[in-house]
Amino acid sequence: MTAQQPLTYDALVERATADSSVVGLVLKGSRAHDGMITRHSDHDLYVVVADDATTDLARFAGHRTAELDLVVVSLTEFRAAGMPGFERYALARARIVLDRLDGGIARILADKARLGADEAFQDARGRLDAYANSLYRSVKNHRDGQALAARLDAADSVRFLLELLFALDRRPRPYNKYLEWELARHPLPGWDTDVLLRALDRISATGDVSEQRLLFAHVEATARKAGHGEVLDAWGEDLALMRPQ
Repeated sequence: MTAQQPLTYDALVERATADSSVVGLVLKGSRAHDGMITRHSDHDLYVVVADDATTDLARFAGHRTAELDLVVVSLTEFRAAGMPGFERYALARARIVLDRLDGGIARILADKARLGADEAFQDARGRLDAYANSLYRSVKNHRDGQALAARLDAADSVRFLLELLFALDRRPRPYNKYLEWELARHPLPGWDTDVLLRALDRISATGDVSEQRLLFAHVEATARKAGHGEVLDAWGEDLALMRPQ
């Protein structure tokens, strides 16, 4: 494309659809989330090319403008994208524009959207310990008059808590931008979405210790039911500081 004819999303899709080496087109980001598009939203597009194939579209790899952000990858690279990694959620909720593999692209995305049982268990185990650590530090700092440290640790705990809760449901954690969108459409089992979001809001903003302890009580019950009692019991007497008083 020339400077007078910039590459557009529609033009790219047309070219890719006409190229037999392209086996998939996958749109991610706000345009794959109903109701999240704004005037600033670009098109984040994966162009998936058959392994060992060559395509003229490779020259657009890394292309990025206000309208179009392109990633050009082989099929093997696409399978591995976000497995693990930050990109996993984006692809888990991506929208298929082209699938020449008789549903193969859809199956790859489905695999990204669902953590394996052992993967999820191990992830939850680590996130639970990290959550407890930040919570414990927050409560201790509050007790000792370290207000800023207490709030910062409380905010840190929210990150680990969300990773834990989604791992327990064998799902990748959504980006913060899409958290409310995700929970509105796919609630976490055993959690009231509105109650959870209000608690996270208050904890992030104020580090409220009573709120943290009440939330931990629900987390502890959920984690023990999922088989993570050993992680919690390793905290010994320190659990008393985290629980509601």
